[in-house]
Amino acid sequence: MSAAISLSEPRLANTAHGAGRVIYGVDANGVTRLRDLYQSDPVRVLFPTPPRGEIPAAAFVTTSGGLVGGDVLELTAQADEDAAVLCYPQAAEKIYRSTGATCQIMVSLRAASGAWLEWLPQETIMFDGARLIRRTVAEITPGGRLLAGEMTVLGRAAMGETLCHGLLRDDWSVRRDGRLLWADSFCLDGDIADIVAHPAGLAGASALATAVYVADDAGEFLATARDLLDTAPASVRVGATLVNDILVVRFMAADSQSLRHAFGEFWAGFRQAAAGLPAALPRLWHI
Repeated sequence: MSAAISLSEPRLANTAHGAGRVIYGVDANGVTRLRDLYQSDPVRVLFPTPPRGEIPAAAFVTTSGGLVGGDVLELTAQADEDAAVLCYPQAAEKIYRSTGATCQIMVSLRAASGAWLEWLPQETIMFDGARLIRRTVAEITPGGRLLAGEMTVLGRAAMGETLCHGLLRDDWSVRRDGRLLWADSFCLDGDIADIVAHPAGLAGASALATAVYVADDAGEFLATARDLLDTAPASVRVGATLVNDILVVRFMAADSQSLRHAFGEFWAGFRQAAAGLPAALPRLWHI
């Protein structure tokens, strides 16, 4: 079952409304299998063969090559009891300049008791003038584990572009057994370039990332997370804390490549420490 999320804007003509849903469970032999798949343009789901020792994987693809004003994506990943799965986008998501309409990305994550669910991000790249609302809703059953994240890049630095105006609203809500444990909202609007540059704002950070670990044992891994973050370069500002027994890790940098490298190193090390999985990321994540 996926969480119902209401969209705040009506659909416009000539806009896309894509959806992708995967639900995994275990068979009689305890092997994780795909139980349910739904996909509609421009979303497609690929199933790369996992390396030896890895868990099953699902890669979400946006076949349109990016989102324009008014486009909507609804993505759902669910791990039923005792299942283990890694989900991730096949490539960075581009949010193009809008003349007024707002793109929306709605992510629903659910991990049942005994399950391990990873939602490994790639960058969401905001073009100047882009408008995006992204909402991530997670529901964890006691005994379930979720490692999820998002990465956002403000402007195309390689093209000499600065994100001067537009809209970015990134909302998270995490519930365990139906009880809200963590809600977070980040919003950039108006003179975004000034907010990014201001010392009391982002202090020059145009690349941002968040990782959250939701599990009964999350508090036991705070020291582990901080040890892993100690290897991040000085150019990447990092921090880890506990909020209602949810481990929250933040990354900020002026250079998106440095942030991506630090984020990937952290993720690989953390999944090994928390779940005994290989300290590696999917091949598609490195392309």
